[in-house]
Amino acid sequence: MSILVTGGAGYIGGHMVLALLDAGEEVLVLDDLSTGFRWAVPPQAAFVAGDFGDAELVARVLREHRVEAIAHFAAKIVVPDSVADPLGYYWNNTAKARTLIAEAVRAGVPHFIFSSTAAVYGEPAESPVVEDIQLSPINPYGRSKLMVEWMLADTVKAHPLKAVVLRYFNVAGADPAGRLGQSTPNATHLIKIAVQAALGHRQGMDIFGTDYPTPDGTCVRDYIQVSDLIDAHMKALAHLRGGGGSLTCNCGYGRGLSVKEIVAAVKEVSGVDFPVRTAARRAGDPAALVAGADRVRHLLGWTPRFADDLPAIVTQALDWERRLHNRQG
Repeated sequence: MSILVTGGAGYIGGHMVLALLDAGEEVLVLDDLSTGFRWAVPPQAAFVAGDFGDAELVARVLREHRVEAIAHFAAKIVVPDSVADPLGYYWNNTAKARTLIAEAVRAGVPHFIFSSTAAVYGEPAESPVVEDIQLSPINPYGRSKLMVEWMLADTVKAHPLKAVVLRYFNVAGADPAGRLGQSTPNATHLIKIAVQAALGHRQGMDIFGTDYPTPDGTCVRDYIQVSDLIDAHMKALAHLRGGGGSLTCNCGYGRGLSVKEIVAAVKEVSGVDFPVRTAARRAGDPAALVAGADRVRHLLGWTPRFADDLPAIVTQALDWERRLHNRQG
């Protein structure tokens, strides 16, 4: 029996592949390589190049590889792009996910883990945000993910499928062993952009908006190290295999850091005072999103390693960016 990882050639999905292989699991990666990289998939994992919205392909791989669980990471994730191209996001993130879920049901796959997002909360009135507050996404990206949550909630009531939905906050850092990190050239992840500026791989960086209702005027986010995030997925898989029911959990540390605080940390760890420019707010960005993370800790037994170690997260990102630059050079 194998685990299907959609988007397993990308940043977060690729770390899931590493964790599964480290645990001795049989792994199948399905990725169209639109943002992922074939070299990022270890040779121990089976690889299929293709679209998770291709019903015929998905049906075949589920059958041929005897898939017992799906970890669904493949998605478009850039908020401003979703504002500019909402139909593209609803097609890729929502309509194709419907196809994937339908084929999982048809094939009798019992377990499904879905990568959702804190963007489903929109601009919550409370902080930290807990899973049961009213969901009110303010951009098409968040709405596209919430629609998939709704589909899964209805599907698990009607079919013998159990699902764990994990709502990510801001993912950062890299594999502590140096095997993988954020590799997309035009990634919008703040820490990646800042380390690229520190290493001279870009000419400084922009801070989008300094007039938010936050302590220093810049957006506040909950930054979670990628291997800690993946450990929550592994705990979710064990939960489902152990007969646990469907769950929705936040994945974050319950601690908010502003854009300016992140930039300062990157400057301190790197020792480089790179240029920082002020720019207008980006469309669809809420002022603050911080996770209430009690549920994932209590119900899944999750204990993060890097919750109080921003310098380690920044160091991982710097080290990976150097490796990536040398690889591409």
